Amino acid sequence: MTESAFIHRFEPATRAGSPPLLLLHGTGGDENDLLGLGKMISPGSALLSPRGRVLEHGMPRFFRRLAEGVFDEDDVRRRAHELGDFVSEARQRHGIAAPVAVGFSNGANIAAALLLLEPEVLAGAILLRAMVPLSDPPTADLAGKPILLLSGQGDPIVPADNSARLAALLSQAGASVTHRILPAGHQLSQADVTLARDWIGNVAAKAA
Repeated sequence: MTESAFIHRFEPATRAGSPPLLLLHGTGGDENDLLGLGKMISPGSALLSPRGRVLEHGMPRFFRRLAEGVFDEDDVRRRAHELGDFVSEARQRHGIAAPVAVGFSNGANIAAALLLLEPEVLAGAILLRAMVPLSDPPTADLAGKPILLLSGQGDPIVPADNSARLAALLSQAGASVTHRILPAGHQLSQADVTLARDWIGNVAAKAA
């Protein structure tokens, strides 16, 4: 999967020591959607932002679904590997370290799948309104990998038990998971921005 296979934006780092971010939009978004969020939560980071290659009624997504909350898991696996190849090639081209994924909704779900299928691709992840992406995930080694999972208490799309199951699944794989449930729905709130900014600042400080 060549880098050009994904329509994408890349913005180089402007501050040394800021971790590169892989920005993964939600259904109907594109490569521009999360650039502002990336700059808010980690000013100065390199930003790599691809557009999902699957269309659902004309709306870009990162993998197919059969219904709301029902994923085409074969497609999830295939698309996660495609995304992993894209990230690896982009890292070589731009000379960046393994990125921290910042994914919202569908983008968070493909990031979770990438963590489980190709854990070496990501340095960590901020998963905003994520669900369990695979009903029978492989055994992944996420030893010490930092993951922030932010769920909405009133989210009509992601059931509370599903996000709790995802947190447990990632923890069992060895990841260092912080799971916060916010007084919000499926859409992002200022609390998401503040928590993500503080969390990634701590991750960057530990890495330094």
